[in-house]
Amino acid sequence: MEIGAVLKREFIVTPEMLAASVGSGDVQVLATPVMIANMEGCAAALAARELEEGETTVGTRMNVSHDAATPQGMRVTVECALTAAEGRKLEFAVRAFDECGPIGAGTHTRGVVNRERFTAKANGKQPSIL
Repeated sequence: MEIGAVLKREFIVTPEMLAASVGSGDVQVLATPVMIANMEGCAAALAARELEEGETTVGTRMNVSHDAATPQGMRVTVECALTAAEGRKLEFAVRAFDECGPIGAGTHTRGVVNRERFTAKANGKQPSIL
């Protein structure tokens, strides 16, 4: 994947995305975890364009500020740009905007993994049932 590759995605803030609905506060505005999930999803989709068969990416770090509130019904655009790629580690700049301007920004790191091995290792953490 080429450094500087960019992807943008849009969504409309629905009642299910509000802080009061997801438990991250008691106000009727876009929840920070929802903004972050959309930023992460954008980066995952950008990375997926260049993966080999059997590979996927997993998020390993997110450092984001949520700087402005967005009410229900507004359109939000998230943007991610690949800023570095070192081996299996991918670094992204992530930003979010509503119809009035910037609402959040930061960085996100993803690791490229073999989907089958990753899943097997994660499932191996479950205790055996007798």
